[in-house]
Amino acid sequence: MRTFRSPHLAAAHEWAVRTVLEKGYLVTTENGEETVECEPLALELRDPFAEPMASPASRFQRRFLEQYATDLLEGSDAVFEYDYHSRLFGWGQGVDAGGMPVKVDQVAYIVEKLAASPVSRRAVAVTWNPVTDERMHDCPCLQLVQCQLRDGRLSMHVVFRSNDMLSAAGANMFALVHLQKSIAERLGALIGTYTHISLVPHLYHRRDAADLVRFCDRFGNVSPIKGACEACRGCAGR
Repeated sequence: MRTFRSPHLAAAHEWAVRTVLEKGYLVTTENGEETVECEPLALELRDPFAEPMASPASRFQRRFLEQYATDLLEGSDAVFEYDYHSRLFGWGQGVDAGGMPVKVDQVAYIVEKLAASPVSRRAVAVTWNPVTDERMHDCPCLQLVQCQLRDGRLSMHVVFRSNDMLSAAGANMFALVHLQKSIAERLGALIGTYTHISLVPHLYHRRDAADLVRFCDRFGNVSPIKGACEACRGCAGR
């Protein structure tokens, strides 16, 4: 696993993209999409709200990110196969208990658990639901959120089974640190570290070639793996 302690979210996003691009390998997914993926990555933010929180190279800037965070915390009217708000604040689609549908607010559980036992290691929320996800075409990438309260600070660790580091990770991190802030405020705690773990970090070098150009231009001196630039051609001759 490669790790990076970042001064701010934008740097974490850029480091992750560059690491996958330079240290990865080509993989065609089970859905037939061409990707570059690499070994697991861990990104640690000591100050999750340090600026800049969005890389200038990302297509998603502040207005989009703030709406994405709001949708995670409050939900939206958009219809998807799944969404993280419902998985965290109302887990249980398709699950019955005693003939009654299950709907679990896991964020409320985290707050209640840490309020009752500040040293607990059980303040965990999960998103995976075997009842629906084993047959779902587009199943959740975020799998686990764990919060820890120490010395008056709430830290958060998240685990993604798979993470598009180019187009999704920046928005994922932005929204999840806002979830961290919301939980900390409900507990009257300060914000601690945020750790973002991706077990299969990747990028879609053909589908998102235009996005990749912006990151490579920002990097300047970059050495992508062989085959990663075939669709892009944005830095031909480098």
